[in-house]
Amino acid sequence: MKNEKKTAAEGKLNEEEKVRQTGSLKERLGRVKKSRWIRFGIVSVIFFAWVAWLGNWWVALAWFLLADIYLTQFIPWNWWKFSKNSIVRKVMSWVDAIVYALVLVYFLFIFVGQNYQIPSSSLEKTLLTGDFLWVNKMVYGPRVPQTPLHFPLAQNELFGMKSYIEKPQLDYHRLKGVRNVERGDIVVFNFPAGDTVCVDLPNPDYYTQVFEDGRDAVWTNHKVIYRPVDRRDNYVKRCLGLPGEMLKIVDGQVYINDRPISDPKNVQYGYTVKLNGNGYDEDYLTDELGISKDDITKSVEVDPMTGQQFMSPNLLIPLTADAKAQLEKCNWVSSIEKTNDHPGDALYTYPVGVNLGWTHNNYGPIWIPKKGASIDLNEKNLQLYARCIKDYERANLEIKGGKAYIDGKPASKYTFKMDYYWMMGDNRDRSSDSRYWGFVPEDHIVGTPMFVIISFNKDSKTTKDKVRWNRIFIDANPDK
Repeated sequence: MKNEKKTAAEGKLNEEEKVRQTGSLKERLGRVKKSRWIRFGIVSVIFFAWVAWLGNWWVALAWFLLADIYLTQFIPWNWWKFSKNSIVRKVMSWVDAIVYALVLVYFLFIFVGQNYQIPSSSLEKTLLTGDFLWVNKMVYGPRVPQTPLHFPLAQNELFGMKSYIEKPQLDYHRLKGVRNVERGDIVVFNFPAGDTVCVDLPNPDYYTQVFEDGRDAVWTNHKVIYRPVDRRDNYVKRCLGLPGEMLKIVDGQVYINDRPISDPKNVQYGYTVKLNGNGYDEDYLTDELGISKDDITKSVEVDPMTGQQFMSPNLLIPLTADAKAQLEKCNWVSSIEKTNDHPGDALYTYPVGVNLGWTHNNYGPIWIPKKGASIDLNEKNLQLYARCIKDYERANLEIKGGKAYIDGKPASKYTFKMDYYWMMGDNRDRSSDSRYWGFVPEDHIVGTPMFVIISFNKDSKTTKDKVRWNRIFIDANPDK
C-alpha cells in the first residue's frame, strides 16, 4: 500500500514537472513557485558578484543558462526523472548528485582554497611531514585557471594518466586578493622547474639531469613531458625575498639589501653529531626531539691518507637551537659541529651548471626581478635571468655569441612583466628551494596555508600515536 502511494506521488510530481516544462515563456514563468524564485534570486546575486570579481562581463551571459535551469527549463535538464525505467532514474539521480558535487568542489578549489599535504621535511619544525593543510587562495587572490579543462580533484595525474587537457591555454590572470605576498609568509606555489619533467624520476629532475647527462641522453633514456603552469607540482616554502630586493647568504645567514633578517623560531640547520661509540638512541631523536627518520643519516667522510670516501658512524642531523642544546647533554654524543659547504655544491646551485662559487650556505648577491624594472642584458645577467625571460615571461630570447636577441633584434635591456619571489625552507640544509632552482614567478603562486587540518606521523610505532592530535587546527604559520 505504501509503495503504491509512493509511486502515485512520484507520478503526480513527474506530471507537474512535465507541465512546467511546456508552453510559452510567459506560461513557464507563471508556473514557477515563489520558493524557486527566491532561490534563483539568491543564486543570481552570488553569480553577478562572482562575475564582478572576475572582471569579465562576457561571463555574465551564463546567467541565461541559470535562468533556464531554475525557471524556464527549455533544456530538459531533468529528463531522467520522467523515465519509466527505475534503474535509469536511480543511476541518473546519483550522476546528477556527483556532477553537482564536482562542480561545487571545482569552484571551491579554484576560488577559495584547497587541502595540501606536506610531503617532505623542508619546513620542519614549523610544518611537519604528514601535515594536511588548508590553503587559502583568497589572500593573494585566486588565479583564473590557465588550463581550464582538468579534473578538479587531481593536480596533474589521475590513475597514472594526465588529469588535464593542455588546450586551450588561457593567459595568466589573478583576481583581487586581500594583500600581496609578504616576507615570512609560508607560500604554496607551482614548482617553477617542473615545467619539463622526467616522469620516471623524482623532482627536482629534468634540469639537473640535463646538466649531468646532456639533453640528448635525457630525452633518449627518459619519458619527458611538459606541464602548464597551474598543472605543475605544488611546493610549499617560506618567502624570504621580495621583488626588487638584493639577497645574499653568508655562512647560512640571509641578508636582504645588506641587512640580516631574523630566522623563524624553529629554523633548523644541519649538524654533524659525533658519537662516543657506534651506538645512538634513535627513539630519543624521533620521539623526544621530533626528528624525522628520513633526516637521520650517516656522515660520509674522507680518509686523509687515501682520499677515499667512507661511511662514518657519525650522524648528519638537522637541529633547532633548542634541540641542539638538549642533544649536547646526551652521554652518547661526543660533539656537535655545524655542517660545512661542499665545493661541488656550486655546480648544483641556481643557475645549475654555472659555477659562480655559490653554495647553499654562501650564495649571491642576487637581485630578485620586479615587474616594470629593467636589467642590462650582459653576460652575467643572461646567466641569472635568461630562464625568467624565456621560459616564464615567454619572450622570444636568443643568445648568439654572448649577445641577446629578442624577436630577432639585438637587445641591450629587458623590462620584467611579472614580480618574482625567493623561497626557502626552514630546514635549511635539507631543503630543495630557490638556491637550487631559482625564482618563483607571481603566476606560479597558489596561496598561503591557514591551518593544519590533520597530521599523520609516519614514523609512529603504534596506531594510537599515528595521528598528531595536538596539531589539528593549529596555525600553519605561527611566525607571522
